[in-house]
Amino acid sequence: MIARRNRVLDVVGRLDWPLIIVVAILSALGLINLRSASMQSAAPFHLYQSVWLAGGLVLAVAMAFVDTKIFARGAYWFYAGVVVLLLAVALWGTELNASKRWLDLRLFMMQPSELLKVAVILVTARFFHDRNQVESYQLHRLWRLFVLLAMGVVFVLLQPDLGTSLVIVAIFMTMVLFEGVRWESLVILGLAVLVALPVAYSFVLQDYQQDRVKAFMNIEADAQGQSWQVQQSLVAFGSGRMWGKGHGEGTQIHKGFVPEHENDFIAANWAEERGFAGMMFLLLVYLAFVVCALNIARRAKDRFGVLVAVGVAAMFFWHVVVNLGMVTGVLPVVGLTLPLVSYGGSSMLAMLIGIGLLLNISVHRK
Repeated sequence: MIARRNRVLDVVGRLDWPLIIVVAILSALGLINLRSASMQSAAPFHLYQSVWLAGGLVLAVAMAFVDTKIFARGAYWFYAGVVVLLLAVALWGTELNASKRWLDLRLFMMQPSELLKVAVILVTARFFHDRNQVESYQLHRLWRLFVLLAMGVVFVLLQPDLGTSLVIVAIFMTMVLFEGVRWESLVILGLAVLVALPVAYSFVLQDYQQDRVKAFMNIEADAQGQSWQVQQSLVAFGSGRMWGKGHGEGTQIHKGFVPEHENDFIAANWAEERGFAGMMFLLLVYLAFVVCALNIARRAKDRFGVLVAVGVAAMFFWHVVVNLGMVTGVLPVVGLTLPLVSYGGSSMLAMLIGIGLLLNISVHRK
């Protein structure tokens, strides 16, 4: 009994407390913002979110006590399980808003594509950990890893879910570049992407996705159609000015001008009510999270831990960049959440699993 208590105290003492503080701040800001967003809707989004947050935090803390080797050994199995879930979505998934992304589990709706982000981080870290190569890689030596990635991403594209697919690829490429790729291979990859873009636009993107790209290229052309959401979001950002209108006082949100204001466009609510100063504070908190994650990577005991921490940092970074880019008209609208702030159980769970992995790596550091 004493030995077990000492072990628990040792784990608690080795937790990365700066990370925990940053996560607590982000979670609190998210719930406060959702409480305001819920005023315009009959659904208490902040209460639903708090349930997911509580369950996810318990899971994240529990993950800190698990031997890191278990995550490494189970990486391929976890990835296979997520691909099976994606197959189940394709066969029996629930369709909402012209996309089939969810599994109806009676108690809640599950979006397996969110778990694919974590699965890609784990399997990529395991792949490079097993090889332990010092020199930079050539692309042809990574073909197995690219095939693994494609097995999951193809299912996500077919849903269709372009935003999640792009973020998964961005996380994957961040980890690959961190591990090291020869410049010749990068040139070849870049040329291949340039050639593939027009082909993907014509044959992969759905009609509504092409319309979003066109609206992005000329926001003023369809102000009452595809550009409406972004136009109203920009009005919300501008009307917040320096200090914002105050909690619950955002007219763009509470008068219903911004659709999806509780999830993909939650930043518009924050910007209108907290202003430029509030947005800068939120960005600083996200920056602090990425710094904490990279600091955990620096102190990790093995290559697997380093790469997992880099992958989780990349997951948060790209989510923030793409989400804020689309709500301000800098990027096309692709439907992506703001980590720990947007409403969404599956997204919240995936982010907290990533945080659990960071806590695990920090506890089992050298």
